[in-house]
Amino acid sequence: MSDDRQIPSRHPALDYHEFPKPGKLEIRATKPLANGRDLARAYSPGVAEACLEIVKDPSAATRYTARGNLVAVVSNGSAALGLGNIGPLASKPIMEGKAVLFKKFANIDCFDIEVNESDPEKLADIVTALEPTFGAINLEDIKAPDCFIVEKLCRERMNIPVFHDDQHGTAIVVGAAVTNALLVANKAFADIKVVSTGGGAAGIACLNMLVKLGVQRKNIWLCDIDGLVYQGRTSQMTEQKAAFAQASDLRSLTDVIGGADLFLGLSGPGVLSQDMVKKMAPKPIIFALANPTPEIMPDLIREVSPDAIIATGRSDFPNQVNNVLCFPFIFRGALDVGATEINDAMELGCVEGIAALARASSSAEAAAAYKDESLKFGADYLIPKPFDPRLLATVACAVAKAAMETGVATRPVDDLSAYKETLNRSVFKSALIMRPVFEAARQAQRRIIFAEGEDERVLRATQAVVEELNYKPILIGRPEVVESRCERFGLSIRPGVEFELINPEHDDRFRDYWSSYHQLMQRKGVTPDLAKAIMRTNATAIAAVAVQRGDADSMICGTFGQYLWHLNYVEQIIGSSSLRSVGALSLMLIESGPLFIADTHVFPEPTPAQIADIVTAAARHVRRFGLKPRIALCSQSQFGNMQSNSGRTMRSAIELLDEKTVDFSYEGEMTLDVALDPELRQRIFPNARFSEPANVLVFANADAASTARNILKMCASGLEVGPILMGMGNKAHIVTPAITARGLLNIAALAGTPVQHYG
Repeated sequence: MSDDRQIPSRHPALDYHEFPKPGKLEIRATKPLANGRDLARAYSPGVAEACLEIVKDPSAATRYTARGNLVAVVSNGSAALGLGNIGPLASKPIMEGKAVLFKKFANIDCFDIEVNESDPEKLADIVTALEPTFGAINLEDIKAPDCFIVEKLCRERMNIPVFHDDQHGTAIVVGAAVTNALLVANKAFADIKVVSTGGGAAGIACLNMLVKLGVQRKNIWLCDIDGLVYQGRTSQMTEQKAAFAQASDLRSLTDVIGGADLFLGLSGPGVLSQDMVKKMAPKPIIFALANPTPEIMPDLIREVSPDAIIATGRSDFPNQVNNVLCFPFIFRGALDVGATEINDAMELGCVEGIAALARASSSAEAAAAYKDESLKFGADYLIPKPFDPRLLATVACAVAKAAMETGVATRPVDDLSAYKETLNRSVFKSALIMRPVFEAARQAQRRIIFAEGEDERVLRATQAVVEELNYKPILIGRPEVVESRCERFGLSIRPGVEFELINPEHDDRFRDYWSSYHQLMQRKGVTPDLAKAIMRTNATAIAAVAVQRGDADSMICGTFGQYLWHLNYVEQIIGSSSLRSVGALSLMLIESGPLFIADTHVFPEPTPAQIADIVTAAARHVRRFGLKPRIALCSQSQFGNMQSNSGRTMRSAIELLDEKTVDFSYEGEMTLDVALDPELRQRIFPNARFSEPANVLVFANADAASTARNILKMCASGLEVGPILMGMGNKAHIVTPAITARGLLNIAALAGTPVQHYG
């Protein structure tokens, strides 16, 4: 088999690094610097105040500077992954990449520092002199045994975490993967025989981690380029290798591989042969981690040992051992509690967190990023994927907890649950704004029915609903399809246990449902035969009948199909004199804060009365999020300066609202920039009814509202919560085909919280 699958060609990789500007990093200011006042605060004389506070109390540096969230990635380029000793300058792209990963996965700021120093003691002197600048140090790509010396000296001299990722990061991820591999193979740490190749930094650290996890040192057989590391050997020996020397007459990898439960390879290509694999114990665990070419290719292992459990360092095979599963999150936890070091307990907490996450149901976000891979715990899924958003909260919390319990945290957090929620909010943009909604939903016991119950997003949302809310969902779908997809996606939920299932092909309620639908629609051209056909084929209609009959409290549909098609059945079946759709409201989460937009879907050209209803309903919904509504009625016309259709419509809607007694702020008609810029509004219309930026934008037609919504999604990285169907008493919500599993969970939470006085 070729070993160069998915290795990118040179030109795209080079273009990635060169364009649109060289490198992968830039520095951005976090404070405004627009005028003399800002300059006086940022530099002289205002900066002196922060300096004097730090003189009085050095820990104040965390309050007044970026140090508490700043990591240095330090290397001399003497052991670049797969490249060898390329020197500090050539290693800079690697270190920039490491800094990007810190920012992407844990929102940690990072400077890469490439040092032209090969003497380990002098390199340690340089690193320790950097302590005032950084909250932690990540040593990277320093050759063994120099890396052991540098790390030891830095840890002894510095009062901040120092972590050599090539050693401990690899060891933590290997530890998590081996933990789960042993569960799959039904073996125990204390009983297994381990054979390892590679006596470098990563190899030694992995063996030390396995000892911490329970492997007996006498059962570890370490081999390197000169064969077995045995007592009395003098060639290519180091203090670290000597700790694993065996009292044995055996000398080669072939000699010692017999009966091995775990092969741990951190060496080079072709080291392990098929004949060696045959000699291993039943259900062998083979971690061939050399990159880019493993010690043995997985297909060669399968030919001689079909039940082997395999991991590599490559992304094109299952179980990639990737340090990114660890280092951003262990630093996040350490920085947040002001840890003075990263100790064994913190590393073991990291191992346990990563391993447990793989055993849990996979996240929808990870599934979306790895569409063609099975993320069900087992031999081919031992560790989570790097893009699993739960890693941050799970691992960082475990690290912070261990730091506090072992007394190395200088800023312990008071409430770990609240800390975990804060971390989740940094990953899930909707978490903060949705917090009051979820708190209310957890007090409810709503029966939510999902029309498209066979959709992967719906199934993943159902898993999340079961875990996070006090609901028992109802799904519409064929049992064999739902069960097989739950199994395929690694979900623990099953019909009849965590959720109820309505089978459109055969259900005991079929006669009651088609009869109810026929009774509602018999004077609108629906015959009994047509009613039966609809109740066999139309999931939206089935869900609506379930709500209408009281079998469910609220329905969610729309993961495929056109919005108004779904709305037609919702209004036919659930609508009444007191329940009528008055518009769709989308909450857009953008960098500047939450912004609501209406009506995005229901009325193509709403009348003034309909706009007044949209405004009133929007105000009620905005309050569900703990916000005070400030509603702008938007048009090209500006406070009566144009006689356009949209201007006249909005002015008429304002008149209707003025006739009512309402308890929220609204203003219009106005352009979008005036709605969002209070200073501009003050110049144009000084007597406006509110002086802050609007947080609700109501447009004169669906084209404008939908365009604004989509521009925010595509150009401003806006995240949508919704659309929220207003006016139906929370009995129905229609989403769009772009909805994610997380979006469906948000809608389910909204569906579970009551809204009073619908119009």
